[in-house]
Order: sequence, then structure tokens, then C-alpha cells
Amino acid sequence: MCLGQEDAADLRAPLRSSESNEPLNAAIEEAISRKPKGHDFIIDRTTKKPSVGRHMSVTGG
Repeated sequence: MCLGQEDAADLRAPLRSSESNEPLNAAIEEAISRKPKGHDFIIDRTTKKPSVGRHMSVTGG
């Protein structure tokens, strides 16, 4: 997921739910579909406010 968002994707549950890779692949594809098209780390395009309550140096980037 984007470091400039508070969104996350749980990959542990689908990884542990089956010996097949299908649940994991589906979770990855679903997460990618939610990923924003642009970067909003400083100002969120929809609300015109900071998108996350932390600076990039706190994120580790």
C-alpha cells in the first residue's frame, strides 16, 4: 500500500488460510485495486488536508 495513506492490506490471514496461493493472490489484487493513482502524502486531493498525521521521516522513507 502507499506509504502516504493510512490504508493497509492484511496478507497474513489469506496466506495462512490455505495451502493454495489463490486467497493470497486475490488479497493482493484487491489491495492493488484500492491503491491511489497519485501520491497524496502532503495534501489529500479530496479534503485538501494532510492525508496522514505523520511526516515522511517518521514513516521511514
